[in-house]
Amino acid sequence: MTMTREDWSARAAKLQPEGRAFIDGAYRHALSGKTFANINPATGQAICEVAECDVADVDLAVASARKAFDSGIWSRMAPADRKRILLRFSELMASHSEELALLETLDVGKPITNSFTGDLPSAIGCIQWYAEAIDKLYGEVAPTPHDFTAIVVREPIGVVAAVVPWNYPLSMAAWKLGPALAAGNSVILKPAEQSPLTAVRIAQLGMEAGLPPGVLNVVTGYGETAGRALGLHMDVDAVGFTGSTAVGKLFMKYSGESNIKRIGLECGGKSPHIVLADCDDLDGAARAVAAGIFSNAGQVCNAGSRLIVEEPIRAQLLERVVAIARDLRPGDPLDPATRLGAIVSQQQLSSVMGYVKTGRDEGARLLVGGGRAREESGGYFIEPAVFDGVGSGMRIAQEEIFGPVLATISVRSLDEALKVANDTIYGLAAGIWTRDIRSAQKAAKALRAGVVWINCFDKGNMSAPFGGFKQSGSGRDKSMHAFDKYMDWKAVWTAA
Repeated sequence: MTMTREDWSARAAKLQPEGRAFIDGAYRHALSGKTFANINPATGQAICEVAECDVADVDLAVASARKAFDSGIWSRMAPADRKRILLRFSELMASHSEELALLETLDVGKPITNSFTGDLPSAIGCIQWYAEAIDKLYGEVAPTPHDFTAIVVREPIGVVAAVVPWNYPLSMAAWKLGPALAAGNSVILKPAEQSPLTAVRIAQLGMEAGLPPGVLNVVTGYGETAGRALGLHMDVDAVGFTGSTAVGKLFMKYSGESNIKRIGLECGGKSPHIVLADCDDLDGAARAVAAGIFSNAGQVCNAGSRLIVEEPIRAQLLERVVAIARDLRPGDPLDPATRLGAIVSQQQLSSVMGYVKTGRDEGARLLVGGGRAREESGGYFIEPAVFDGVGSGMRIAQEEIFGPVLATISVRSLDEALKVANDTIYGLAAGIWTRDIRSAQKAAKALRAGVVWINCFDKGNMSAPFGGFKQSGSGRDKSMHAFDKYMDWKAVWTAA
C-alpha cells in the first residue's frame, strides 16, 4: 500500500514518544527530575518532554558502561555471538521502520520519504555491515628473532561516548554504534537535544536484540552539560563526535583536561562543487549541484555549498540550478510528495536567514529564494537560495551556513578553481565535473578534502571511509577504518 499524508499523519498521532534516558538497561528520568520540550520543527509545537540529564546522570551511565565492559559479558563475548546479536538489532530496527521514520521526521522536520527510504535503510545497513565485519578482523604476527614470537592483537578501547548531531540523527548514531559495539565496547550515546527520539527508542530495541544491560546507554540533555560531562569524564576512554568544528575543538580541550581520551571528530564543511567549462552534461551537473546543497534543507556537513564554475558556462549552469530551486517548495514533512522539509529549530532558521542578509549586504546577488516559507504552519521553513557574484572572502563563502544557501563563485581556470576550493578552514568533501581525465586527476590530488567526487556528488556506501582534512576533523567513519577509533593494538611477546 502506498502511504499518503493522511496515513502518515494518522500514524504520527498514535505515537507516544519516549523521552527518558536509557541507562543500565532501563528507561530513567533525569536524577534532577528536570525535562525540556522536544519541538516539532514543522509546527513549532512540543512533541513530548525529554529528560534533561546532567553530570550525575552521566556518572551513572559511565558506571554502568564500565561495569558491563569490565565484566566481559560483551567485551569478551565471541565475535560470532556479538555478530548474531547485532544482526538481530538491525532486524528489529527494520521491523520498526515506520515508527522510527516517523520519530525522525517529527524530531527534525525532514520529509518522511527521506526518513523512510533513506535514513532508515542507511542506519540499518550500517549496523548489519559492522555485524558482518567483526569476525573478519585479524591480528598480525610480527617478524621476530628465532627465539621469540610476537603477535599483535586488537582489543576494544573500553567505554565510548558517541556524540551525534541532529541533521541525520539515526544514521549518525549508527555510524558510531556499529563499529564501537561490534568491537566489544560499551557505549553511551548522547543525541543532540533537538533530536533525541530515535536514539532512546533504538536503545530498547538493542536490549530486545540481546545487548546486555550497560552496553548501550542513551543520555539525553544539552551539550554544555551532558556532552561536556562525557568529554571531561575520567572513565570515558574515547569520544566519537560528529558536529560543528567549534564543539569538536571543545572535545579536544576536554580530553586534555581529563584523561587524554581518544577523540574522533567529523566536523564542519564548506564543500566546493567545481564545474569546468568542458563539462558535457550541464543538466546532470545542475541536478547534482542542487541536490548537493538543497537535500535535507542544506543541513548536511558535506553539502556542496560553494559552486565554483568556469565563467564561460556560468550563466547556463545557473539558469538550470535556479529553475530547480524555484520548483523546490518547502512542504509538510508528512506528505510523501514533499522534497524540502523544515529547518531544525527557530534558532537555526534565524541563523540561516541571517546569512542570507549578510550575503546581500556583502554585495552578492540573490537570484532566488532566501525568504521564510509556510509561516502559517508555525514551523521553520525557508525557500532555497542561490547567490551569484560571490567573492571567495565573503562570509557566505567561508562560513558553514548549514542551510539551503548556495554561493556561486566564478573562476577562469582549473588552477584558480582549485585555489578557491582550498581557501577555507574546512576539508571534508569536494566535487568536480569535467570530461578531461587529466583535469579530474589533477583536481583529485590537489583538493584538500577527505572525499572527492568526479562527475558526481555525495555518493558513497559503507565500504569507503568518510571524514575530513584540516578543521573538518580527524579519524574516519564508515568502512573498516572506523574500527581504528574504537580499538587499540596490543603487542604480545613470547620467549621460545
